Amino acid sequence: MSGYEKPSRGWGFCALSPVLLSLLMAAPLGLLGEETRQLFEFDSTNMSDAASRPLGKSYPPYTLANFSWNNITDSLDPATLSATFRGHPIRDPTGAFTNGSLAFRVQAFSTSGRPAQPPRLLHSADTCQLEVALVGACPRGNRSLFGLEVATLGQGPGCPSMQEQHSIDDEYAPAVFQLDQLLWGSLPSGFMQWRPVAFSQKRGSRDSAMPCQSSPLQPTLAYLLPQSPIVRAFFKTQDHSCAFNLTFGASTGPGYWDQHYLSWSVLLGVGTPPVDALSPLVLGIMAVALGAPALMLLAGGLFLLLGRKRDSEYQSIN
Repeated sequence: MSGYEKPSRGWGFCALSPVLLSLLMAAPLGLLGEETRQLFEFDSTNMSDAASRPLGKSYPPYTLANFSWNNITDSLDPATLSATFRGHPIRDPTGAFTNGSLAFRVQAFSTSGRPAQPPRLLHSADTCQLEVALVGACPRGNRSLFGLEVATLGQGPGCPSMQEQHSIDDEYAPAVFQLDQLLWGSLPSGFMQWRPVAFSQKRGSRDSAMPCQSSPLQPTLAYLLPQSPIVRAFFKTQDHSCAFNLTFGASTGPGYWDQHYLSWSVLLGVGTPPVDALSPLVLGIMAVALGAPALMLLAGGLFLLLGRKRDSEYQSIN
C-alpha cells in the first residue's frame, strides 16, 4: 500500500472495523468488488406482527453495487470526524429514488460520551458510529418494510457471538430495554453494538420508534462476498465470513410510510465494548424507592424510643 497515510486518532479504528468495511461493500468510492449486499423491501400488509416469518411479499432487492455515490470529499467534516456516503440506483426504471437516497454516515469519536439523538449509544474513544438512513425513496407497497444485509469477517471456522443485554434503564432510549452486540473473540478483540430500534423521523423519539428484528448469524462462503482490496489489505485473505439480516418496522405502528424516512445506528470498535451504567435518573428513583421505607422505619423507631423515654420520666403522685 504505497502512499498509505496512517489514519488520525479516531478514524483508524473505524477503518479497521471488518463490519464497517463489509457494510459499505462496493458502495461508496467503489471500495469493494463486484458482488454486493442488498437493501430489501417487503410488503407488510398481511403480516400479523413484527416477528412474522416468513416476511410478506418480497420486492426485487436494491443491489448496492448498482448505486451511484457522492464524492466523499463533499461531506467530509474534520471538526466532527464524520463523512456521509449518499447514493441512488444508477438504473431506476420505477423512479423510486427520483427524490430519494440511501446514506451511510460514519462518525469517529475521540472521547467518551453519547450522541444527542436517540438511541444515544454510549461510545468511548476510538470507536465509531455508522448511521444508515433511507430518505425520500418511494416504496413499492402501501406499508413496505425495509431490511439490510450485514456481513462481517469471521475468526476461524465460526462466527462472532451474538448477545442480548437487558436493563431496567431506558432513559437514553425510551421504551427500549435491550442492547444487542456482536463480539469477536473471548477477550473480545472487536465489537458491534446496536439497540433493536429504528426511527421513522429524523428527530428520533418514542413516537417514531420502530422495532428492529435481526436474523441469526450464519456462516457464508467467502466467494459470495465482495472481494474488497481494502479488506484484503487490512485482513489478508479471509475464508470465513458471516452474515445476518436486519428488518426495520412492523405492520402496525410507526413506519417508513409516515414520512418516507428510516434511520438505524450501530457502534463499532476494537477491544472491549463500553458498558452502560445506570443513569442518574434511575439511580435517583431507586434511591428514593429504597430509601423512603428505611427513613420511615428509622423515624418510627425514634418516635417509639422517645415515647418510652417520656413515660419513664413520669412521676406518680401516689
